[in-house]
Amino acid sequence: MSVRHGSFSLDLDFTVPRSEVFRGFAEASLRTRWFRLPGGSATARHDLDFRTGGGEKASNVFVSGDTEEHLAYRSRFLDIVPDTRIVYVYEAEVDGRVRWISLVTVEFADDPAGSRLTWTEQYTWLVPTGDGSQDVAHLRGGTRLLLNGLSTVVNPERHLGLHRTRTPIHPDTAAR
Repeated sequence: MSVRHGSFSLDLDFTVPRSEVFRGFAEASLRTRWFRLPGGSATARHDLDFRTGGGEKASNVFVSGDTEEHLAYRSRFLDIVPDTRIVYVYEAEVDGRVRWISLVTVEFADDPAGSRLTWTEQYTWLVPTGDGSQDVAHLRGGTRLLLNGLSTVVNPERHLGLHRTRTPIHPDTAAR
């Protein structure tokens, strides 16, 4: 199968200023709370050098049934404009083989309710899974999950009510 090229964009709104969202990328203590590769926490590794020319490395071991995959991520920051833009390239590796390479642009903008993040990713898929039909959906879905994690870290008040126990609609049903 030949390489597959494509792109996608995702938007996410926040109720905090864009400087707070940017901090979620820039500060290692915040970044490691939302950015991680699948797998157990005991095998997870992460290193962040957040500056133009710096990069990020992450690895983990993902186990599912009898299958064990060694995952690795390496990036290099090409352009960083505080509170405005991050441009970087990364490669994703499974079991020592680079599966895809991406160029990512993350833009931060003011929004009446707080701020908006726009994630644009241009990928080159080198080694597909099976026939490759689900790879892009997996990448896009995984990115959405990461951004949702970012939101819970930098915009936690937006998520406070999500884990509460439901109150019965009718007070008399609580006694049943």
